Amino acid sequence: MKINSSFFCALIFLFSFNILSAQEKINVLKIDNIKQLQEFFRYTGKNTPIISGHRGGTIKGFPENRIESFQNTLKYTPAFFEIDPRLTKDSVVVLMHDATLNRTTNGTGKVADYTYAELQKLRLKDVDGNLTEYKIPTLKEAIEWSRGKTVLNLDKKDVPFDLQQKILAESANKVIMVTVHDAKHAKFYFDRNPETMFSAFVKTKAAFSEYEAAGIPWKNMIAYIGSVNKPENAELFKLLHDKGVMCMISAAPSYDKLEDKTERSKQYRDTFLQGADILESDLPIDVAEAIKTINPKNNLKKNFFSTSKL
Repeated sequence: MKINSSFFCALIFLFSFNILSAQEKINVLKIDNIKQLQEFFRYTGKNTPIISGHRGGTIKGFPENRIESFQNTLKYTPAFFEIDPRLTKDSVVVLMHDATLNRTTNGTGKVADYTYAELQKLRLKDVDGNLTEYKIPTLKEAIEWSRGKTVLNLDKKDVPFDLQQKILAESANKVIMVTVHDAKHAKFYFDRNPETMFSAFVKTKAAFSEYEAAGIPWKNMIAYIGSVNKPENAELFKLLHDKGVMCMISAAPSYDKLEDKTERSKQYRDTFLQGADILESDLPIDVAEAIKTINPKNNLKKNFFSTSKL
């Protein structure tokens, strides 16, 4: 039977288009306002393990702290992202973990010694040190992109508190978290906006008491308790879970460094099995794969998870 070439080409086009469409879908967090953000991060006792991409995740071809890296992670798993705001010479807030440019770009010297326009002449490197086509983004660009897709958690770098607060206040996207290292730091933001959601360092009972004394509502935070699984975590898990607070461990300085993937995966699973609710990782895609076997069938947070086109 003779096949019409035009018809055959059309079939190939449709087939290719469908594959492309499927590849362009990402996992998203359906969180539209602060109330929903608080509810998503409220500990209920039977939560789905939540993944935080440290600096967006590190993978070949995708630089850290770059929107394309966030998008790539979301192709594989829902996640929120810890990112790093830094200040340029002309007071533009950009995303850059290090104070210097050497490790992550083809530039040298301090970020603070360059204007934003000068930084745009540089290119970002991936985790292997390879130059990419990508340039340094601004915090405002990342916040705008994240709206309706995910949650950004702003780490504490060199941006003055009042400037960062001004950016947050002026942004249409209110679904943003702020990392705070102590209760005094949290109080600055809370006094200016009592709806601020925090990723708070609560690594000791003393820190727990300081947040209580400062009057920061527990519904306004998740708690970062450290970077390793250890018996002492049980006491903090109990204190914080009783307040409805999810607890986070960061594998970035610990388990992410393990060369053996099997052992890494085991530690990722054990982190959740021992009581953590959130795992922050440089390798969020690997974490998602590792914890498939421990995800609960009855997902109480399911209404917050969806998919969308890029």
